[in-house]
Amino acid sequence: MNWEQLLSLKRFGDTNKRLRKEQDETRLGFEVDYDRVIFSSEFRSLQDKTQVIPLSQTDFVHTRLTHSLEVSVVGRSIGRKVGQKLLEKHPHLQTVHGYQANDFGAIVAAAALAHDIGNPPFGHSGEKAIGEFFKTGEGAHYKSQLSDKEYQDLCDFEGNANGFKILTESREGREGGLRLSYATLGAFMKYPKESLPTKPTKHIADKKYGFFQSETESFSHVADELGLTKRSNKDISFSRHPLAYLVEAADDICYTIIDFEDGINLGLIQEEFALEYLINLVRDTINTKKYHQLQNTQDRVSYLRALAINTLINEVVSIFINNEEAILKGDFQTALLDKSKYEAQINDIIKISIENIYKSDEVIDKEIAGYEILKSLLSAYTKAVNNNYNGNASNYDKLILNRLPKTMKVDQDNLYSRLLSVCNYVSLLSDSNAILNYKKIKGMHF
Repeated sequence: MNWEQLLSLKRFGDTNKRLRKEQDETRLGFEVDYDRVIFSSEFRSLQDKTQVIPLSQTDFVHTRLTHSLEVSVVGRSIGRKVGQKLLEKHPHLQTVHGYQANDFGAIVAAAALAHDIGNPPFGHSGEKAIGEFFKTGEGAHYKSQLSDKEYQDLCDFEGNANGFKILTESREGREGGLRLSYATLGAFMKYPKESLPTKPTKHIADKKYGFFQSETESFSHVADELGLTKRSNKDISFSRHPLAYLVEAADDICYTIIDFEDGINLGLIQEEFALEYLINLVRDTINTKKYHQLQNTQDRVSYLRALAINTLINEVVSIFINNEEAILKGDFQTALLDKSKYEAQINDIIKISIENIYKSDEVIDKEIAGYEILKSLLSAYTKAVNNNYNGNASNYDKLILNRLPKTMKVDQDNLYSRLLSVCNYVSLLSDSNAILNYKKIKGMHF
């Protein structure tokens, strides 16, 4: 892979290339990507989607939206620092093509902003709930009517693949989806493969999948434009865009440190015990005098959090630059932070978060409710859509269909497309809207 192709400014859906030297510096194409994501309705719904703590009434607990904004900020810093070093290493990218260090930051920030845009309500349990509806629930009877890969898409419903669908899917009046640059779409795709085979290797790019069968053609266009390296001759699988490693690292930093911060502020993790773990991460940079002047938990945690994020940003930049050649060849097989000298401290923090936050009663209760809500919505919507297509819709089915958005394609000839359309609609619901729809279907809301 080469940076000239990887930094493509061409927009998805365009036929003409765009040259960096011809860009308006006050309205750079990569920055337009960020704007298009942030003004999209799909992004706005993240303000009412669970990050970890569900439907919290406190001001300082993160939603998917605040998490995404923070990941984009961290990603921008990482991208700029990496860009600066890459331009020193490959000066022709600047002198010949006109790329600037901030371009790398803009690409990573836009991709990071969108990284959770396809996630359903109720956190990662929402993905599992959708998958289990088709794998072991009422939707299992569709298996015989679908190809193996189509069925796997549904059984292992993946927010990353759904995100790629949202960013690229055309609809009337919106050709090419959000029409982002190919570079940003490449950086967004952490798992550039289809759903089968599942985890064919231990390579980080094979951990999950990144596009549904419905987006095979779109994905192939992106991979070809960027010159991504093909990893399989049998199935669709490519090496990651190098900047996808930076998007992943920004996400890893934020959920490791900021979820931990939420746990401390909510009292799920004992302050003195928790702060010691953060101090272990920033021991080389902490100003002890300043730290001891801080009078309350929130200020102490905030100070340590800022130091920890800065420490890990610099660590990620160093690891990326030291392994750039292997990354470009597709030979770098782990997340960047898996190579960090702080790996033990990071794993300690994650372990405590799992035990005290992710397995807390509040989170588990949310997941239980989420399963029931999504199962009921999927049942009602898939029945209504398919009964309508088969010409035997009941009056109840017709009422359900009247509540679905006009943009939803409910009459497609392909069963897989109809089912995926339902899943996509459900995935775009906020937590509160999913609950409201559930109450309406169950006759609990008038």
